[in-house]
Amino acid sequence: MKTENMESEITITPKAVNEIKKIIEENKITPEFGLRIGVKGGGAAGLTYSLGFDPDTRDGDTIIEQSGLKLLIDGKSLFYLSGTQLDYSDGLNGKGFIFNNPNDNKNCGCEN
Repeated sequence: MKTENMESEITITPKAVNEIKKIIEENKITPEFGLRIGVKGGGAAGLTYSLGFDPDTRDGDTIIEQSGLKLLIDGKSLFYLSGTQLDYSDGLNGKGFIFNNPNDNKNCGCEN
């Protein structure tokens, strides 16, 4: 387990920070919980992301302190999340968190 301040690895927009803190407050989530960010390969659809609060750190986790939040990221996911920006949208197309990831190639190389 590593604790780092890695602003360049993953960044969170102020809008996403506000929404995460709102969720923490509304659900009375205690400070020992961290926000676990994960990624899985998604084939032709690109990467699949996961977000959730976790009270435990695991072997291989990197802990990133950012904007008053504790992020928990496993080693494999950290590799794919390098350079990612986590944002939040509440526009006309719906509400939700958005991962702006330069490593996520959503172009499918499949042939018809």
